[in-house]
Amino acid sequence: MAQKILIVDDEQDIVELLKYNLEKEGYKCYTASNGEEAVAKAKDKKPDLVLLDIMMPKMDGIEACRLIRKEDSLQGIFIAFLTARGEEYSEIAGFEVGADDYITKPIKPRVLTSRIKALLKRKKEDVESNELVVGDITIDRSSFDVVLRGDRLILPKKEFELLYLLASKPGKVYTRESILNKVWGTDVSVVDRTIDVHIRKIREKIGNERIQTIKGVGYRFVV
Repeated sequence: MAQKILIVDDEQDIVELLKYNLEKEGYKCYTASNGEEAVAKAKDKKPDLVLLDIMMPKMDGIEACRLIRKEDSLQGIFIAFLTARGEEYSEIAGFEVGADDYITKPIKPRVLTSRIKALLKRKKEDVESNELVVGDITIDRSSFDVVLRGDRLILPKKEFELLYLLASKPGKVYTRESILNKVWGTDVSVVDRTIDVHIRKIREKIGNERIQTIKGVGYRFVV
């Protein structure tokens, strides 16, 4: 079955260009021209990926992304922002509301399809097995084992869960808030500094270069 992509932009020529190139790659495409329509279409069509412009009438992409991320039925989808705005603050705003990627215009179709394939490959490989292999690291959720180039590492439970979260989606930026929610849940005694300490300890074991700090936002795992 073809994977589904929702293309959201108020510029019709961009929508048609993207739709044409993505359908050539075998994707099933839907379109919307503003944030309100995007949220409604996402609920109805349940796409695998939403390509979302930021500057749009009625509702901008940031707010649309925030609303999509609140929908339980849409938790598994990827969201990539499409925008001509290259300012750092708009990237940060996008990642803070749960974007998986950020693609600036003008869009080169070949680059775009490559980025989309990489994102959707993660979805296909969102393995039901408990073992996660990322580069030269293997993380086994059933046994809490971490193996780096053949060496077994010992990680306390929260360090393990934090590493697993980041490594499960390489390149995705996790905000501090989302890390606290996903790893520590409603534990009110946990503060931001706790994340920094755990990241430092993980880096001591797997190397500094694998976990990137995104200043003012959070962290991401890089391969």
